[in-house]
Amino acid sequence: MSWWGKLIGGSVGFLFGGPLGAILGTAVGHSFDHAKTVASGGNFGFGNPERVQIAFFTAIFSVMGHLAKADGRVSDEEIAAVHTVMRNMQLAPEQQQAALNLFNEGKRPDFPLDDILEQFRRECHGRRSLIRMFLEILLGTAMADGEIHDSELYILYYVCDHTGYPRADFERIIRMMQAGQHAGGSAGFDRKYSTDNTRLKDAYGVLGLSKKASDDEVKKSYRRLMTQYHPDKLVSKGLPDEMMKFATEKTGAIKAAYDLIRSSRKLH
Repeated sequence: MSWWGKLIGGSVGFLFGGPLGAILGTAVGHSFDHAKTVASGGNFGFGNPERVQIAFFTAIFSVMGHLAKADGRVSDEEIAAVHTVMRNMQLAPEQQQAALNLFNEGKRPDFPLDDILEQFRRECHGRRSLIRMFLEILLGTAMADGEIHDSELYILYYVCDHTGYPRADFERIIRMMQAGQHAGGSAGFDRKYSTDNTRLKDAYGVLGLSKKASDDEVKKSYRRLMTQYHPDKLVSKGLPDEMMKFATEKTGAIKAAYDLIRSSRKLH
């Protein structure tokens, strides 16, 4: 996490301003120049991986806080979801504290959601795969208590609209994640459920398909999803290294679903 050392050292203050810089400065106890969003120092311009990683870290934990507060209260399950994200990222104690501070900033009634999303979209530099992962982590928080409340869904659609992610594509993600949640994760398809049909239905859902899909559609969906969620590809686009576990678990679930479908259809 080389960007963290630069952050604590204060050397990102001159290059990372705007609303993300303001909320990040509050979280880590630095006084950044909030009025500027221009980059200085050559290697840290827009699109630089470390800069994108800082933006992702800041936006994800603060917007998670805003989302968790959407229905009026932050549930124990939602708090647990935040700690799961931090645990999966293997954050050091001071990084965990910064993440929690960002989460708490997101719960404030004056949290500037529009400004945060606008800067995050710019910092991602059109990298759709990062915005998709951002939405999936937020969706996981909303689903932590077993259901997606209307107020949470409203905010998730709001995030889609303000980051340029199509609602129709996001709705497919919802269905895929619900199928994966029902299956119990990447290993879920290896366990026996009430019927084989239930397991197969979940497997098709993870691939975003129905049982009516052709063999060619199954193969194309599998290859497309494995490419989209390949950990190395996502990290190269700016996903923090610490979040590779999410991408790895995703590809594991996709492969398990495909293997089950392939076996049922006797595909080679």
